[in-house]
Order: sequence, then C-alpha cells, then structure tokens
Amino acid sequence: MSALQKEQYIELAVGAETCAIRIEEIHEIIKMLSITDIPFTRNEVKGVVNLRGKVVCVMSLRNLLGMSDEPYTRETRIIVVRCRDEFVGLIVDKVNKVTTYGEIHPPTGGHSRSREGVFHGIGQQGDQLIGILKLEEILGG
Repeated sequence: MSALQKEQYIELAVGAETCAIRIEEIHEIIKMLSITDIPFTRNEVKGVVNLRGKVVCVMSLRNLLGMSDEPYTRETRIIVVRCRDEFVGLIVDKVNKVTTYGEIHPPTGGHSRSREGVFHGIGQQGDQLIGILKLEEILGG
C-alpha cells in the first residue's frame, strides 16, 4: 500500500455524485451559515461568511462542477478548505463519512476531458468508485 492509499478522505455528495476530498486539505466542516452576497461575482461565488472573525469566500461545489443550484437542506454543509494560504468555503449537499481507499486509480478513462482535470484519482472501496477532487484545479489554480 502506498502512502496515498493510507490517507483519509471526507466523502461528500453533490447532487447524485459522490466524491471525496483529502482530509488534510480540510480546515473544518460547518453547518450552513447566513451568506453575505457579493455583487458582480461569478455564479459559483455565493458570497462571504464571518467565521470567528475571518471573512471566508463561499463557493458552490455544484456550480464549480457544472451543476445547477438546488435549495439548501438540513444536510447542506460548508467545507472550509485552505487554498493558496486562504480559506475558502465549499457548499456541498451532504457530508457522508470519513474513509480510506484500498486502491487509488489514475483519473483516466470514463470521464470527459473537462472533468478528468478535477480529479487526483479514483478511490476504490469494494466495487464502489469515488472521484477524489483536485481542489487547486477546481478553485481555479
């Protein structure tokens, strides 16, 4: 087993898709907060929140992955990640669990080219395959 395979991941749901983020990239996971709108920003930027005195930009992971918005539910969460020494909040529909993967495959094959760039790899757990998100790519790295 390589070091990559021993890493822990947070598995999350965005629409019908299940994907994962490396736990080391996550600062914290919080319940939905009131978001202050920022006029004239891209559609995926939902605004900012005050997180214990820090202003954090909040983006929709649905929009970043090319999906349309859905109403927030009791399970909607903001995953706060660190990107280029700043915190960014990602709105997800649901956080499923913390997990590890027995095998990690390269992100080739079944995904269209535009989506291939958003995955570090594909985690395998039994017969389930989960795309591991490449945050720097998704957040405009």
